[in-house]
Amino acid sequence: MDAIHIKQLEVFAHHGVFPEENRLGQKFVVSADLRTDLRKAGLTDDLNQSMDYGAVCAEIQTFLTQHTFQLLETAAEQLCAHLLKQLPLLESIRLEIEKPWAPIGLPLKTASVSIERGWHTAYIALGSNIGDTKAYLDGAVDALQQNDTIHVGRVSDYIVTKPYGGVEQDDFLNAVLCVKTLLPPHELLDTLHAMEQVANRERIIHWGPRTLDLDILFYDDLIFSDDTLNIPHPEIPKREFVLKPMAQIAPYFVHPVYRKTMTELLEALAY
Repeated sequence: MDAIHIKQLEVFAHHGVFPEENRLGQKFVVSADLRTDLRKAGLTDDLNQSMDYGAVCAEIQTFLTQHTFQLLETAAEQLCAHLLKQLPLLESIRLEIEKPWAPIGLPLKTASVSIERGWHTAYIALGSNIGDTKAYLDGAVDALQQNDTIHVGRVSDYIVTKPYGGVEQDDFLNAVLCVKTLLPPHELLDTLHAMEQVANRERIIHWGPRTLDLDILFYDDLIFSDDTLNIPHPEIPKREFVLKPMAQIAPYFVHPVYRKTMTELLEALAY
């Protein structure tokens, strides 16, 4: 991906573990690689198709001087999140904050923290079969839209489906939506679980009735598994109530394990 580079921007700010650092302040040096698509800017010579690096430098200075953090790690994390939310064309950022005057009592040129953060594409399945099912799904979409670390994209139609898993219960209302998110997978999962709790979700019977069920289906092209999370969701190829809405909003999205599109997986399930 294309990038705009800002190297060694000097900012006098008040960050540090020691009280005198917060009170007296010191110099920090910031470097950033701002990753974005610069093709349109290069073809049109239009600044609106790029990012004004002068304005970005001013935004970095303003943020770091208006906030006080004990840790460089926190300053870097919060600054990355701020820039990603403020700059619509920014896809990802590699940020380094150096501390030339670090008070460690030893010869040192600089101490620094370097992190990379960016927007990720995730697909989330929604389901409900207790109470006002449409209201539960609508509420979940709205809650995601209100979260400033998540941008909701396409939302599929809501479809009525038969229960999956052999448990006798009412029909489900299901959907799938696409989001852009700054959250890593486990934090996204925690956010979804918190939304389920607001909807009084109870985990009593496996594949049983529920007010609201939210599952991460895909996260970029990540293939990952641990005790709490499997990405892609392992049941996707077996579930028409997932594949049908996925094929509606992302028909050519390729499953990173099976290497087939959503349309192909849906067609295979029909046989």
